[in-house]
Amino acid sequence: MADVTKATVDSEAQQVSGSRVVHATPEQIFDLLTDPTRHGEIDGSGMVQQARGDAARLEMGTKFGMDMKMGPLPYRITNTVVEYEENRLIAWQHLGKHRWRYELEPVDGGTLVTETFDYSTAVSSKGIELMGYPKKHCANIDATLERLADLFA
Repeated sequence: MADVTKATVDSEAQQVSGSRVVHATPEQIFDLLTDPTRHGEIDGSGMVQQARGDAARLEMGTKFGMDMKMGPLPYRITNTVVEYEENRLIAWQHLGKHRWRYELEPVDGGTLVTETFDYSTAVSSKGIELMGYPKKHCANIDATLERLADLFA
């Protein structure tokens, strides 16, 4: 198994995924992912600025706010945790219904982390495709996984 699998677009499944072995336990990584105040540390897109409101540990059904920025334009978003399995899986979505998912699998030397941008659940998956987000998110996912790995190096 390679330590890094570059993110690719699966147009049929309407998902963009990449994986990387991170030299940490699933519990350590999950603790970071369930702390929205730390999401800006790993975000490879440069859009996540900071958590807004109560910074409670995320769990199934938790709503959490984020201050975001697209180019020069700031905005706010509220996400809801929609998939959750302690130390193995977490995913959230916002008003657009597309999901950001992290899956954790213990492997020799650490944890295989797979990040997925799943737009199969989106209100307008066609709009996401027309705006070029699937292709853009390949680089963002690769950068996020690299930043995550660097935090545990």
